[in-house]
Amino acid sequence: MQLTGAQIVIECLKEQGVDTVFGYPGGAILNVYDELYKHKNEIRHVLTSHEQGASHAADGYARSTGKVGVCLATSGPGATNLVTGIATAYMDSVPIVAITCNVGVPLLGKDSFQEIDIAGVTMPITKHNYIVKDVTKLAATIRKAFEIAKKGRPGPVLVDIPKDVTAQKTEYQAKEPVAVQRDTGRITEEDLQTALKLIREAKKPYVFVGGGAVISGASEDLREFVDKIDAPVCDSLMGKGAFDGTDPRYTGMLGMHGTKTSNYGVSECDLLIAIGVRFSDRVLGNAKKFANQAKILQLDVDPAEINKNIVVTASVIGDVKEILGRLNAQLAPMEHKEWMDHILAYKEKYPLTYHPEGLSGPYIVEQVYRMTKGEAIMVTEVGQHQMWTAQYYRYAKPRTLLTSGGLGTMGYGLGAAIGAQVANPDKQVVFLGVGFETTAPGTAAAALTAAEQRVENFSLWSMLKTVEPALRALMAMPDFNIDGFICPGHVATIIGVKGFRFLPEEYSMPAVIAGFEPEDILRAVYRLAKQIAEQSPKIENEYRRAVTENGNPLAQNMMNTCLRRRPDNWRGLGLIPDSGLEPAAVLERLDAEKLFGISCAEKPKPTACRCGDVICGRIAPEQCPMFGGRCTPEDPVGPCMVSSEGACAAAYKYAGV
Repeated sequence: MQLTGAQIVIECLKEQGVDTVFGYPGGAILNVYDELYKHKNEIRHVLTSHEQGASHAADGYARSTGKVGVCLATSGPGATNLVTGIATAYMDSVPIVAITCNVGVPLLGKDSFQEIDIAGVTMPITKHNYIVKDVTKLAATIRKAFEIAKKGRPGPVLVDIPKDVTAQKTEYQAKEPVAVQRDTGRITEEDLQTALKLIREAKKPYVFVGGGAVISGASEDLREFVDKIDAPVCDSLMGKGAFDGTDPRYTGMLGMHGTKTSNYGVSECDLLIAIGVRFSDRVLGNAKKFANQAKILQLDVDPAEINKNIVVTASVIGDVKEILGRLNAQLAPMEHKEWMDHILAYKEKYPLTYHPEGLSGPYIVEQVYRMTKGEAIMVTEVGQHQMWTAQYYRYAKPRTLLTSGGLGTMGYGLGAAIGAQVANPDKQVVFLGVGFETTAPGTAAAALTAAEQRVENFSLWSMLKTVEPALRALMAMPDFNIDGFICPGHVATIIGVKGFRFLPEEYSMPAVIAGFEPEDILRAVYRLAKQIAEQSPKIENEYRRAVTENGNPLAQNMMNTCLRRRPDNWRGLGLIPDSGLEPAAVLERLDAEKLFGISCAEKPKPTACRCGDVICGRIAPEQCPMFGGRCTPEDPVGPCMVSSEGACAAAYKYAGV
């Protein structure tokens, strides 16, 4: 039958079993949207407020289900707004198909209005991409895109369609989607026998599990494998849930955010069995010293990962579920009691704990785990809370932690939570809303959409804070000893220069708004020093490329509508009035704190911790009695030691430099 290109797009989506797409319309893609509307009972369209949100939502849909996520965007800036989401999916091996529309074929390559070579732009961050200039090839191309996205190591594929192609007609015939087979072509008997020999000879084996085990659905085969070889198990951020996090053999994450047990164990093992991992820099640290007493056996579907970041002893290339199944068939039960007892002793000696004094992120995550009985899908942004969520929520099943691992994309969590919620109506999706005015508007907007649509399985845990009350509280503290402020540029994009004018006008405090590039910081320091030297306090904007006088009124209105002020605890400073943000009346139904009945009452701060004095400039970090002893970057007590941005963490790292 004769169909237009736009109709073919919709029919192909239906062929592939697509029930939901995420996107934002525009002129070039209107033909597709017109047809999509006619099929709204078959394919649900989720309208996002920005194309990047659509790409993250498609990602969250895919990660939480294992199916291909689909996002739509128009030409030019609509298409380029997908780039961050596509790159995020590429880095974490997530299958998505991005469909964009471009200017008409006669206008391509002529710098036409809203023309962009999106295929060229995305070439490094997709498994494959296409621009379809011939309507007769459209159906085959879309089908191939879905096949490539799912095959082998999954990833994003982009299909760009000129607008005139969506209007042209051609003959269309429905086809059953190609069943994607597991990648087994590179699995050789020789490699399997080498692997079996290493396993059988090992006295101290350790299993390291990554995202590849999640993607392949290898959890059951992995459990059987671990039981047979009698070995402890650690994982990466992407590998969470592939092996049951409540199992006694599980020792936590490996690497810079890992447990002492996992890091000590891997440094002492004689065989490290790496399953579906890419040996990222956050795992390796110093590659020359990583697992330097061990032979390394790597099982992975992607041959490019073998010997890329670390040289391995042997490897088996192919789908890890298939590899584990074949290894299990030839393995007899083994026993490494002495080794396991040694590792269990480490677990007992170095448990993953946090200081009970004071309200903390780990405490909150543990409370969410308790109240959700470990059955929720946890979604995070990027930052320290991401690591707390990975460390303190025990993932018994795969596809229950959604977070940006490879690219570290701030802004990922919001869209991903929407995608996960749509894909899993029977599961509770908990989004950890963390940050300041920068992230608050987007968080509020997503929650408002969920509330308006009466979504039943989405909740927001608000840990959002506001800057002005905290700064005023600092200024009011006795013996405050700060000469000037470098004000955060990302916050200023929302609240504007006017949001910081109170510093010089009310407190005669010099202030400069800065971006985050080295040049931005240096210019801000220079301007600040000049103000102090000249005794001429004012507010200066060194981030003019992003910050205006009034900021973003729409974002401010969204915050004022959906969020309300409340007193909130600041580590090191205590309770500050009106400094926190919680869901307002329009969002109360989605308030995770109330929904799960979690109490977060203020706890006393560690009596010896002097982070508050460091923050106020009363003492240098080294003058705190906990500095470098009880309080280190690996085991922080106060907020100044938590991240590389903290004063104590910086002093600890650069002491003596």
